[in-house]
Amino acid sequence: MSFEYINRIREILLKVEYGESENIMTTVDMMVEKIINKNQLFVFGASHAGILSEELFYRAGGMALFNPIFEPSLMLSTRPVTKTSQMEQLEGYGTIILNNTKIKKGDLLIIHSVSGRNPVAIDMALEAKKKGVTIIAITNLKYSKSVTSRHSSGKRLFEIADVVLDNHGDIGDACISIEGVEQRVSPTSTVIGSSIMNSIVAEVSKKLVDKGITPPIFFSANIDGGYEHNKYIFDKYKDLIHYQ
Repeated sequence: MSFEYINRIREILLKVEYGESENIMTTVDMMVEKIINKNQLFVFGASHAGILSEELFYRAGGMALFNPIFEPSLMLSTRPVTKTSQMEQLEGYGTIILNNTKIKKGDLLIIHSVSGRNPVAIDMALEAKKKGVTIIAITNLKYSKSVTSRHSSGKRLFEIADVVLDNHGDIGDACISIEGVEQRVSPTSTVIGSSIMNSIVAEVSKKLVDKGITPPIFFSANIDGGYEHNKYIFDKYKDLIHYQ
């Protein structure tokens, strides 16, 4: 076995480490400031991009302050699953979704969209801008710059965001070529996006501790005392987290 995929992931992670460190630390500083000021943190992605929202949501070792925006019609439990592609290309839908959250001026919104071209993410970013929300985009710049926007504004996500985190993947996301197979296999955006965000969680937690603030990190529900600890977090941060 060649472990070609693992080796490719390693290469991309090194590109992220050296190419995105400044933007990652900018995001960390922004997030620390938002937490200190009691602003809210939101995260959104459509279809497979939404896996990143799940990664940050209610898990052991994760920060409790992320509010995932789960829209059922954009999640992979939708049937037929092809409906998710139709919905993320429906202009105006992202505005409706955002306006049905508790997001407000001063909050921070992370939007994960690999191509950055579909209306649902662009509408959401544009509407968030109007509300005075800080936008962090996780996207693939090479991929996004190779395609046109599907939104009437002509904009792609990276052209709207305050900070752009490039996942440094290949155009089309999949990375492994196999002789005799036209389409490459094995996408990279999920593992790279998760690595970026978990790195940010770690750095935010360190900076909060340096400022004398205990970061609200979930315990595993499967260890003794886990339930009680997590309930304490829910009670303490009830005004900033919205998934009970």
